[in-house]
Amino acid sequence: MKPIKLIINTKSQKYPIFIGENLVSGLIKFTKNNSIKFEKCLLVVDKKVPSKMLLKIRKSLKNKKIIIYNFHANEKNKNQKTINDITKILLKNNFSRKDCLISVGGGITGDIGGFAASIFKRGLCFINIPTTLLAQVDSSVGGKTGINSKFGKNLIGSFYQPKLVISDSDFLKSLPKREIICGYGEILKHSLIRNKNFYKFLNKNITNILNLKSPSIEKAIYESCKIKKLIVEKDEKENELRKILNFGHTFAHAYEASLGFSKKLNHGEAVLLGMSTALNFSFKKKLLNRNDYDSIINHLKISGLPFNLKNYFSKKNIHNIISFMTKDKKNYTNKINLILLKKIGNPIINNEYNKREIKLFFDKLFNN
Repeated sequence: MKPIKLIINTKSQKYPIFIGENLVSGLIKFTKNNSIKFEKCLLVVDKKVPSKMLLKIRKSLKNKKIIIYNFHANEKNKNQKTINDITKILLKNNFSRKDCLISVGGGITGDIGGFAASIFKRGLCFINIPTTLLAQVDSSVGGKTGINSKFGKNLIGSFYQPKLVISDSDFLKSLPKREIICGYGEILKHSLIRNKNFYKFLNKNITNILNLKSPSIEKAIYESCKIKKLIVEKDEKENELRKILNFGHTFAHAYEASLGFSKKLNHGEAVLLGMSTALNFSFKKKLLNRNDYDSIINHLKISGLPFNLKNYFSKKNIHNIISFMTKDKKNYTNKINLILLKKIGNPIINNEYNKREIKLFFDKLFNN
């Protein structure tokens, strides 16, 4: 199957995304065909990446000097110490701005690699090879990089576009079902905020997608990336339109932080919970009609996707959740800024609510 090509064209960078099977074996050809030249490369690799896939990358780059940084990818390691470790390796090996950093892993690895590349000598060539479904449809598109701090998630970072993205669906075959579900959450989000026809496609093909059947999985990745591409090209730095990509995320980031970024709830699951909460909030505020609300919630239920907040939290967690919501980077006042839904394909941005309104909503939610 010939790889699908998608061009992302932002003000700061124009770059291709290639989607398909067995692409990393030809990594060096992709770099040459896209005029990316380097002698040295640092591979920032998630330790969970299958060794046979990493071997394919190394074979393709056999004429380059390769240094590997093995990264234990989790939210707790997405921090300044890891960035310091990576930049120290780059400095010690005398990397120039013409050399390259290649990220091989999920969204956390991509965020770390991209951020390190953005600050090293004010900009090192960056190639992203996302290995999870979540990363292939979300963080690999748009140039957001960042790390966490004790004050919250992704509060330190930069906008830095890669030179090339390779989304090889062969990586997905090694993932547990939980990881596939996480990625599907972002695919679903993109359909809800932009394209009702894509949502209908997901409704019909969700079983094939979750089971990684071709061509359904490649089409889902492509359509999802296409939606994000259109949004990012219009608003690279998240001044207005790009905010819609945060649908469900204000709740989601607070859920993750409240659990101390534990394994109990990973990012994709938090986004699914965050979206179901935002849908509920939209419905309760009489913004979203019952037909659309019921359709989406039924889709989540039938698909076996996490949607019930009570499976993860109780009333005693409300104060902590709201505390993290007030620190969210999308807030510009002392109120909490939410992205809500009017109907499938039509989100509403810049909805501000005070802590009391949010608390009343959660109280009712947990009392039901």
